[in-house]
Amino acid sequence: MPHLFVDISSHGFGHLAQTAPVLQALSVRLPGLRLTIRSGLSEAQLRLRIAHPFEHRQASSEVSFLMHDAVRVDRAASARAYREFHADWPARVEAEAAFLSALAPDLVLANVSALPLAGARRAGIPSLAMCSLNWADQFAYLFAGEPWATGIHAQLQGAYAGADAFLRCIPAPVMPTLPNLIDVPPIARVGRADRSALAARLGLRDERIVLVGMGGIAYPLPIADWPLSEGTCWVVREPPGVGRRDVICYRELGWHFSDLLASVDAVVTKPGYGMFVESAAAGVPLLYLRRDDWPEQEALIDWLRTEANCVEISATQFASGDLMPALQALMEKPRKSVVADGAEVVAARLASLFRPERRSA
Repeated sequence: MPHLFVDISSHGFGHLAQTAPVLQALSVRLPGLRLTIRSGLSEAQLRLRIAHPFEHRQASSEVSFLMHDAVRVDRAASARAYREFHADWPARVEAEAAFLSALAPDLVLANVSALPLAGARRAGIPSLAMCSLNWADQFAYLFAGEPWATGIHAQLQGAYAGADAFLRCIPAPVMPTLPNLIDVPPIARVGRADRSALAARLGLRDERIVLVGMGGIAYPLPIADWPLSEGTCWVVREPPGVGRRDVICYRELGWHFSDLLASVDAVVTKPGYGMFVESAAAGVPLLYLRRDDWPEQEALIDWLRTEANCVEISATQFASGDLMPALQALMEKPRKSVVADGAEVVAARLASLFRPERRSA
């Protein structure tokens, strides 16, 4: 029975959104696959996206970035966390190698922690990284020039470069320092669109349905202070704190998030791979609020502007709820969607690595 160990970052939900469709496609090719998943995300959250049986190891193997909220990096806290985590990197890598050797998977897939890649290389286990970003480049963006950061960056960079391949999920920034890049098409779980059923479930008639979500990292929505929107229903994850007839919490609906996303008229969010690509694949137009200190967003925004429909909003517009002009301009654009079949491409590559004549990644 082939055994795959997968490490999924819990920095938001985008890493899971990339990885889950790949695991679904791989399980079709290899129904007997033994799957072990380590993630700081809860088992319940993982099982919402991953149907194939798996063993869950509840843990996070990375620092990534600590956040004030979904759009602002806590630079000082992140610096402290990185320095502590990498204080004895060789020992940490040895411990990871021992863990992986005892688990004995045939292949390690990381999205996108550096530690399991370094541990797999030390243990002699084939490994792949897969993501639209890598933490070495993100780290350099924030901390380049800091004397203490040079060694940490080299450790991160070495782990990614030492993997058998780094599968760069488009859209993604360039990664010119990685010699092992292989580009793969966009990856998304394309939801089943049923706007009529959603409108009926919400008790709506002709109102526009707009999903407002900032991803998996907490962000206080100022929607309680927005003006009442006649003709528009805002769908959010958490209640706004005050009674509003134009705001509905989607947790109460019982819909899979991807199906909900595919069934609304528009989305308001921040730049993030999961929301951007799933919206584009479903043909749902999008308003976006830029985030601080996040270089990946430029590649995501450039791609979305070219391939799908989007309009930028300012922090002032978002805070005040002055979204109607931008939303109207967005809705007047002709709808278009993208093909997001990268999961099948990656699954085919992974399946080939489990064959007896295991080929190079």
